Amino acid sequence: MRVLILGDGLLGSEIVKQTEWDYMSRKKDGIEVLCFNDWMTKLSEYDVIVNCIANTNTYSEDKESHLELNYHFVKDLVTYCNYSDKKLVHISTDYIYANSNNGRKEIDVPVHHCSWYGYSKLLGDAHVEMESHNHLICRLSHKPTPFPYDSAWGDVITNADYTPKIVNLLVNLINLGKLGTYNVGTGKKTILDLALQTKKVKSIKSPKETPKDVTMNTDKLNKIL
Repeated sequence: MRVLILGDGLLGSEIVKQTEWDYMSRKKDGIEVLCFNDWMTKLSEYDVIVNCIANTNTYSEDKESHLELNYHFVKDLVTYCNYSDKKLVHISTDYIYANSNNGRKEIDVPVHHCSWYGYSKLLGDAHVEMESHNHLICRLSHKPTPFPYDSAWGDVITNADYTPKIVNLLVNLINLGKLGTYNVGTGKKTILDLALQTKKVKSIKSPKETPKDVTMNTDKLNKIL
């Protein structure tokens, strides 16, 4: 099984570090991300394509920028993988569940999208689920290490974890040849507890409108790993 990773950001670079799989990126290969024909010249050599390319600016209100990478690029990738008989591993996010509370399952219908990031990623997910002939969607919740802030919410429960731990789970799913959609996270903890694993931070309360349990249901993942 020959695997190619698209993108070398926080997630893509960690996958490369743990697996030594090949990767392509705009920086390394000098490719314009929206010129899909430029990517196809190398994709043909591989059996599995892992898409880590995304606009991950969760605070940006630039609708078109999010849609270009998180939806339109994904549509092109699905078309290519179907035509070339390749498996697509699509990296997604817990943001597609928006402000829903407590134990979101893979089969839940997300509602109330609070950002263009979450909305555009959901559109990408839906297209992969409906149109791809051979795919794995991984909805991740991961943080850079050490924790990037000096304070953390002590009243919000998550099953996010640091990128190396989440990538380890992701790589196992890929190596097992799994198909379908998986929420990928670890055990429940407060965001404060997660932060304190890497540094001292101040405990603060979250805004009133913030859901107090943003965990994803990982029963499906836990049954196989």
